[in-house]
Amino acid sequence: MERVLTAKGAATRQRIVDGAARLIRERGAAAVGLDDIRASTATSKSQLFHYFPNGRADLMLVVAKYEAQQVISDQMPQLGDLTSWRKWQAWRRRVIQIYDAQRQACPLSALTAQLADPTTREIIDGLTSEWLGYLADGVRALKESGEIDARVDVPRTANAILAAVSGGVTLLQSTGDLSYLEDALTEALEGMRRPRR
Repeated sequence: MERVLTAKGAATRQRIVDGAARLIRERGAAAVGLDDIRASTATSKSQLFHYFPNGRADLMLVVAKYEAQQVISDQMPQLGDLTSWRKWQAWRRRVIQIYDAQRQACPLSALTAQLADPTTREIIDGLTSEWLGYLADGVRALKESGEIDARVDVPRTANAILAAVSGGVTLLQSTGDLSYLEDALTEALEGMRRPRR
């Protein structure tokens, strides 16, 4: 059963999570220890173990959940309202803006760097399902409004768009070239509008 924290306690716990997430984005999970997090967040050892009784394992799990939520919340409100072509374009601009600003220090890469951990993999699976759900709702909305061909396959199209984002972000991070993300996302979205045979 999860403890109910006071407002001050919740703020302290969140400060630790924010600081840990920032360090992991900068250095990678393997290079960040509890002493680094304590120093960065001005937290005592007793405070850290008060909020995360199992130490690093507890904290890494909470950070992974936080980063998964961050991936979605960074794209809001655009991701939650993909009901017209104009709104899809606004979301595309938002995604490019987010990842251009974050570069190496993005929550998506911080999460995928921890894929070896089965618990983190479950969190990533949940993130993927949620993200695909929003994208599929948007594709469906365009079909229903007649803005794209009624024969467009909703799940397949949502998968292609998500793959364009994740692949474009990976190449952006490895090369520093934003055009991979811009071009992949443009092609994935334009693919919805091409006539079907």
